[in-house]
Amino acid sequence: MNLHEYQGKEILSSFGVNVQRGIVATTPEEAVEAAKKLTEETGTGWHVIKAQVHAGGRGKGGGVKLAKNLKEVEEIAKEIIGMDLVTPQTSKEGKRVHQVLVCEDVYYPGDSEPEEYYMSVLLNRSTSRNMLMYSPEGGMDIETVAEETPDLIFTEEIDPATGILPFQARRVAFNLGLSGKAFKEMVKFVMSLYKAYDKSDSSLFEINPVLKTSDDNILAVDSKVTLDDSALFRHKDYQEMRDIREEDPTEVEAKEAGLSYVNLDGNVGCMVNGAGLAMATMDLIKFAGGEPANFLDVGGTADAKRVEEAFRLILKDEKVEAILINIFGGIVRCDRVAQGVVEAYKNLGDQIKVPIIVRLQGTNAEEAKALIDNSGLAVQSAVLFKEAADKVQAVLK
Repeated sequence: MNLHEYQGKEILSSFGVNVQRGIVATTPEEAVEAAKKLTEETGTGWHVIKAQVHAGGRGKGGGVKLAKNLKEVEEIAKEIIGMDLVTPQTSKEGKRVHQVLVCEDVYYPGDSEPEEYYMSVLLNRSTSRNMLMYSPEGGMDIETVAEETPDLIFTEEIDPATGILPFQARRVAFNLGLSGKAFKEMVKFVMSLYKAYDKSDSSLFEINPVLKTSDDNILAVDSKVTLDDSALFRHKDYQEMRDIREEDPTEVEAKEAGLSYVNLDGNVGCMVNGAGLAMATMDLIKFAGGEPANFLDVGGTADAKRVEEAFRLILKDEKVEAILINIFGGIVRCDRVAQGVVEAYKNLGDQIKVPIIVRLQGTNAEEAKALIDNSGLAVQSAVLFKEAADKVQAVLK
């Protein structure tokens, strides 16, 4: 589950991580009041207005702007709230902005120049250990840094038996070239950041930039947080942070129906039971010259009701030119799935306007094929994987 910047900062702050302070606003008027309150609490004269959407690169799309007075706060908030923000991480349609975060200005003058760093905590899947990744090149796309200057990417592997150790946090501060107060503040920042990641059961904490201020304080200016869905039962308060306006409506509907669905950009709809078979089916579609339009796992109970719901989800995508149903009958018998397909097809009637190929293998596969072939419906059956691929290729042509 992805969080907004302000929500991520709330979690960070609860674990002792210093953050750039801010107040959420949903209207220009609220933005002005938030700016006034921040000035009272922090003394800041300028304010940063940030669009709150689940996407990076907001500044590149005009979603992060500096306001030097209250009039500019109102004008910028009016401009950003309600806009469809297009960034390198959104579709060409962009994401609708429903709220902004009004933040204090932390780039104030002082005894030293402010410096920006990149820092993230995530799972290293090759070692099955959490990893701290960081770089002195903050404020840039980390992919660009890794490609052009890989020597400026540092990592710390965290032993799950001990968690992060003080000497590792000190090494981070040293590699970032810090000394004195800034060095000590970075050590505390790193220790608290890892604690926040670990205790919140997150799968990603990314802060870009981490800022050393002109008076040598260390704080998180941004936050990108992804929580582990499988651990949300332990964090009821975090579940309430979910903003379904930021999610694909079809994926939200699928989740409510108990289906695993991910929307993709292809032209062949997939309906499969089992995640591994679903991935193989998507490969099959590509080998056949098509592109998968979705990932859809109906699970082990592919009855008529679930199949019909799956059909409805797939057909909402206007790019779909064909549907491939690929079911392995282990726990569920193939003939029961076939009967479910027939019933669902009849219930949907004229809503199905694209070719359907059904490949059933496993328990009672032959009986299932006979059911499909004798149904009188415009459904093509297959038993072998290659046979299904050939039929997909044929209907696409």
